[in-house]
Amino acid sequence: MGTRKRNFANNINADGTPTTLNSASVVTHSPETDLQPVKADITALALREATNESSAAYNLPNQFIDTFSDDTNLGTQTDCDRVSGYMSTVYDAVGEFTNDANTIFLHHFNHSSGHAIDSGSNGIDLSNYSSNVAFNSSEKKFGTHSAYFDGGANTIMYSEDLDANDNSVTTATTGAFTLEMWYKYTARSGTDRIAQLDNRNDNNAPFTGGGTPFLSFGYNNNYMNLYGRHGADHNWDVPGTATGSNYTTSAWQHLAIERDTDGTTLRFYLDGTLKGTESGWSQPANDAFGRFVLGCRTGSTSEMYQGYIDELRYSNIERYAGTNFTPNTISATNATGTLIQSANTVGSAKTKVGGTMLYKDNSGTATLGTDLKIYFTCNGGTNWTEAASYNAVTPVYSTGVKQVRLGETTCTSGTDVRYKAVWANQASGSKETQLHGMGINY
Repeated sequence: MGTRKRNFANNINADGTPTTLNSASVVTHSPETDLQPVKADITALALREATNESSAAYNLPNQFIDTFSDDTNLGTQTDCDRVSGYMSTVYDAVGEFTNDANTIFLHHFNHSSGHAIDSGSNGIDLSNYSSNVAFNSSEKKFGTHSAYFDGGANTIMYSEDLDANDNSVTTATTGAFTLEMWYKYTARSGTDRIAQLDNRNDNNAPFTGGGTPFLSFGYNNNYMNLYGRHGADHNWDVPGTATGSNYTTSAWQHLAIERDTDGTTLRFYLDGTLKGTESGWSQPANDAFGRFVLGCRTGSTSEMYQGYIDELRYSNIERYAGTNFTPNTISATNATGTLIQSANTVGSAKTKVGGTMLYKDNSGTATLGTDLKIYFTCNGGTNWTEAASYNAVTPVYSTGVKQVRLGETTCTSGTDVRYKAVWANQASGSKETQLHGMGINY
């Protein structure tokens, strides 16, 4: 009893009030709780919720969450790109075509004046007849310019010889090919022709010296029509009409026409969807592809096109073989890449950053800290410090996405907390590391 009284008395001040305990004494006897695992779990829960809701990036009081549903909070992107729901250095995207072994000619129309310069390897430029075709920088599908045709009788472009006589390009009469482009009407009336292939084998303009179109296309009765001369008698027929292809002046549309390897089947597509197929088409024997004309039908000054054209490509293979596709899909593979979050201002200076990331081995197996590294900064983009640790959490998501806790990392004090992702050793089909989500806490 006496001992208890003395101990009790030691906790009472002279005036009878309780003694205030010293905080240092409390910490000494009861160590501070490590809240990093709790913070990581909260961040992981926020990531899961953002993924389920397909949410854009957002901030919690002491966390930042991004599941890459848009580019809002993405700053610098070097040799990487956002695909719906993830970042990667190996990806398919929509953009300007690059030259390949099957490209006969490729025109981006990224010029301010003059003729259209071929970006393919054959040097097949398009001459500007009477200089009436303009290059427009305000309306284009890709790049810096498109070609604008005002519908006038002289507003056309045409290629140099494409037959074997001038040793430029040998195009088989019965071989496969794909002709594609983007177009946007500004107006139209009656029947028009956007472009044609004809049998002219000299460099005269389409209205001087003839030349007969053996395949052309444009709108008639509000539908895209494909026209072609057929058989030995050279009679005209209409190989196909793309029903449901009503023209519009409000949007860019993609057109593709291809001939099958059988030499007799024609297909044409609008915006990547197969709209028409014609079997048994027999190209006249002496109608070898001699010239390409853009903006009209040879010999006619009334069937003129009025609108824009961009990203024109002619290939010596069937690119799509009857399968629907996304126009201008290009594949990119970069061995390295860097993503830096955009500015993320916080309410007070921070020196500690941790978090959680979601990633997927789309091909191969990444070594974290080598093939994919995460860095943090607290002062807006300098003194980057790599995450202190990468701690895998099991099980993985049903889609193969893996969760990793990023150890608490000490950074230079600041009020702009960001992350940086750095890829290395990436290769298509063998090591493709996709970053599916980032959550940082501070």
